[in-house]
Amino acid sequence: MAGTADTHAMRRAIELAAHGLGRTSPNPVVGCVILDASGETAGTGYHQRAGGPHAEVHALLAAGEKARGGTAYVTLEPCNHTGRTGPCAQALVDAGIARVVYAVGDPDQQATGGAGTLRAAGVEVEGGLLAEEAEAGNAAWLTSVRLGRPFVLWKYAATLDGRIAAADATSRWISSPESRADVHRLRAEADAVVVGSGTLRADDPHLAVRGAEGATQPLRVVLDTHATILPTARVLDAAAPTLVAVAEDADTSQLPGADVLRLPRGTGGIDVHALLAELYARGVRSVLLEGGPTLAGAFVAAGAVDRVVGYLAPVLLGAGPAALADAGISTLTEALRLDIAEAVRIGPDLRITAVPSPALKES
Repeated sequence: MAGTADTHAMRRAIELAAHGLGRTSPNPVVGCVILDASGETAGTGYHQRAGGPHAEVHALLAAGEKARGGTAYVTLEPCNHTGRTGPCAQALVDAGIARVVYAVGDPDQQATGGAGTLRAAGVEVEGGLLAEEAEAGNAAWLTSVRLGRPFVLWKYAATLDGRIAAADATSRWISSPESRADVHRLRAEADAVVVGSGTLRADDPHLAVRGAEGATQPLRVVLDTHATILPTARVLDAAAPTLVAVAEDADTSQLPGADVLRLPRGTGGIDVHALLAELYARGVRSVLLEGGPTLAGAFVAAGAVDRVVGYLAPVLLGAGPAALADAGISTLTEALRLDIAEAVRIGPDLRITAVPSPALKES
């Protein structure tokens, strides 16, 4: 049974795992803490990049002989397969670990089974410690494995009365410099950033990450049904890769050299599920949705929003476009109800993080 020391060690492992956000895709973020036989910290580690050593290996290297007879705390069930690296379950056995505590079982059918391998080798194994916290930190990868599509986070900035622009369409800047800097953190943690043609015409966004040292630039994805994007758009520069998704019959002759993806049409534009399937096939496991209200409405209507992050500025406009356009919801009983996971101050703004809650929706 888990005690205070177990909880403290696992929480530290969860904190370590977060250091890998934006760097490990298409692999999960994982943290590991090893306590020696006397309960003292012997080694820590986290998965730093895809193809590199896993969290357990980093922690075992740091612990050395102190790992023998100790306990390993891992945010995800140790893997049981050989890919670009060896199986972590066997590495723990070989190091003489006596007990393994993990937070979340591995849903990947290629890698699961580590707990069974450990038990067969005489290692004491416990699962489920701080599972909810570990799930939240690894939501993108877990969602992609379970659903076979990328995890989608919709981000928007609005006034306190829910407007994303004034009546004359001016929108820079509703949110504070602190909030805008935080958005670059979200970009750095995502595999792809998605906008629609409306946002492209209105703001000509660049969408690359700035101010995040060592960040991997995400794939910039423009949903442009009719291929109206101008060759001079900032998003087409060389700062990061860009994919232009258009309808199957769109004329793209004005985009020579651009990476163009032709997709079937959905309600009001590109088919959302077809887009996500194609991005998943390209190795994208997490998407940051930065488009305007129309694009957000299409994703909500498709049931393809897994997390919402709203930056609310202490500003009132009284008129202007709302953050969300038609999402296929016609009555209150159909409303997509959310569970607030976090509410924090970012400079003068309030950042609210919420997730769709099946329990709330059913009620």
